[in-house]
Amino acid sequence: MTENSYTTRFRVHATPEAVYAVINNPRAWWDGEFEGSTDSVGDEFTYRYEDKHASRQRVDSLIPNEQVSWLIVEGGPTFVQTGNEWAGTTIVFDIAPAGDETEVRFTHLGLVPQFECYEACSGAWSHYVNDSLRRFIAA
Repeated sequence: MTENSYTTRFRVHATPEAVYAVINNPRAWWDGEFEGSTDSVGDEFTYRYEDKHASRQRVDSLIPNEQVSWLIVEGGPTFVQTGNEWAGTTIVFDIAPAGDETEVRFTHLGLVPQFECYEACSGAWSHYVNDSLRRFIAA
């Protein structure tokens, strides 16, 4: 299931510390309504975007300047027949030095092509990660 999971990566002129700080502040780079905390492993937060998405995440892993991961406890896109399609999947940000840059590898473990929302969701992640996140890191 994980080998076909959605993944993307980019490099940016920033330190791993700066990248980690921005990733761990999704309010800065996600559109929509966000409630809760991402400060500590076990923290939970909810995210809602219009009538298209509603989910609850739990901070699964925080390795300073190396990795952030969030387990989707429930929810996901609300425009699909299976409204809880993302439950049990995990969002992972791997951070690594790459010469004078930092590489961010984003993987949504379990978001696979068999999901009804795969095309729309992978497009949304491409926007959030490659555009919004990258822009906030570079700012």
